[in-house]
Amino acid sequence: MDQFDYVIVGGGSGGATLAARLAEDRSLRICLLEAGGQGDNILIRTPAAVVALVPGQIGVANWAFQTTPQPGLNGRRGFQPRGKALGGSSAINAMLYVRGQRSDYDDWADLGWSWADCLPYFRKSEYNENGADDLHGDSGPLHVSNQKSPRPISRDFVAAGVECGHPETRDFNRGDNHGVGLYQVTQFHDKARNGERCSASAAFLRKRPNLHIITRAKATRILMDATRATGVEYSKDGASHQITALREVILSAGAFQTPQLLMLSGIGPAAELRRHGISVVHDSPNVGQNLSDHLDFTLSYKTPDPDNFGIGLRPALTLIKQMLQWRRNGTGMIATPFAEGAGFIKTDPALARPDIQLHFCIAVVDRHGKRLHYGHGVSLHACVLRPYSRGEVFLNSPDPMAAPGIDPRYLSDPRDLKTLIAGSKQAQAIMQAPAMAPYRLREMFGTGGAKSDADWADHIRARADTIYHPVGTCRMGRDDQSVVDTQLRVRGVQGLRVVDASIFPNLIGGNTNAPTIMIAERAADMIKGGL
Repeated sequence: MDQFDYVIVGGGSGGATLAARLAEDRSLRICLLEAGGQGDNILIRTPAAVVALVPGQIGVANWAFQTTPQPGLNGRRGFQPRGKALGGSSAINAMLYVRGQRSDYDDWADLGWSWADCLPYFRKSEYNENGADDLHGDSGPLHVSNQKSPRPISRDFVAAGVECGHPETRDFNRGDNHGVGLYQVTQFHDKARNGERCSASAAFLRKRPNLHIITRAKATRILMDATRATGVEYSKDGASHQITALREVILSAGAFQTPQLLMLSGIGPAAELRRHGISVVHDSPNVGQNLSDHLDFTLSYKTPDPDNFGIGLRPALTLIKQMLQWRRNGTGMIATPFAEGAGFIKTDPALARPDIQLHFCIAVVDRHGKRLHYGHGVSLHACVLRPYSRGEVFLNSPDPMAAPGIDPRYLSDPRDLKTLIAGSKQAQAIMQAPAMAPYRLREMFGTGGAKSDADWADHIRARADTIYHPVGTCRMGRDDQSVVDTQLRVRGVQGLRVVDASIFPNLIGGNTNAPTIMIAERAADMIKGGL
């Protein structure tokens, strides 16, 4: 039981998808290692419970990492919640199904990952509630649903966006996502599980005789024979174990922990490894570099409208009724992704594609939900879709149980601040449009008094943080500056591959869960095809 053809580290969106697809070949024996638990408890299955999972204060399914102090954010440490369970971050995210822009993938065309190359794999995984067409699938395991019960204020947000000159978009996954509308979500739409979260684990992982899943198993080192990966060392229940990979070790631990595990195993920048007393297996200077993330600024509003989430006696009574409705038929406020309204807008009409993404949330979101406010409110998030700033992941310690060092270097490129200021102004204009007037919105945190770009910059530096899309730390490419090649094989090492968001050459213009699943779908075909 300690020998398998493939050992996959990490049971998130990439690892769960890949493990399931490889296990379809019954001649293969697959082992999936996951540091967290099963990822199937009621909090994870309940969409609205994301408000409890993301802050990381209840210790369920969240690594709850922190960044280094960020000079661009007034020296604040950023918060980086990442999923710690089967399903990974798809077990604690807002469930938004967004592929990104066609041109994002056409930017990767020279790597063989164009929109035309990737589209079949998006369709392969998808079971879309609206049925199949040339862009969508209806026979995959990943349920993609229309929102069960979007709030009236979310529909009016869309109307307000149209009043501000943005086109209405009913499908953000057809290659051009410019416009405002409502997100589709990864929720079940069958009778048995209607309205429940459809994480990558819930979608893909099934009991198979050739798939062995070990949970609460923290990978500590890749086992090497010279420059060939031969297995994985992991810790479980306080004891160290080893497992052999006869063909490949595949890392799907995410943009933070995949480069960390590589460096702990002697694959990374030689000087950094030696500084921690780690023997160098392969000097790969770009392991951990090229970190890119969507920095997000939130406009928050109080409203007397009770038809959204709030804090108080009346909202608590409403919540109980809504929970009963959700348990009965999967609808109501408990089925919400919170981020119901969508926007992909241009800060300059001359731009070829949107440069700002909006998430309209039916609650006040302050410090990732860690700080609560009495009464009812809503939030509008704006993030720069293709930031120029680049950061890094590094080792804080040679101890594999220590958290990785994370330095996104937010706003280190001044172009990102300029774009975020422009996007925040446009977001504010939408909230001030006639369609939002009936809600008598009152702007919080002083942003209503921002007059100049300098005022906006002060607000952004004081309150902006991640919207949870880190990528790029094991960049894919054709040159020696990349960490993996176009088949996702780690350069300079045999028998080792990376299949997660760390391989993105650059950040795409949207959420990263659906693209990560697509990458794993394609990687499975590559591996089964002998590439």
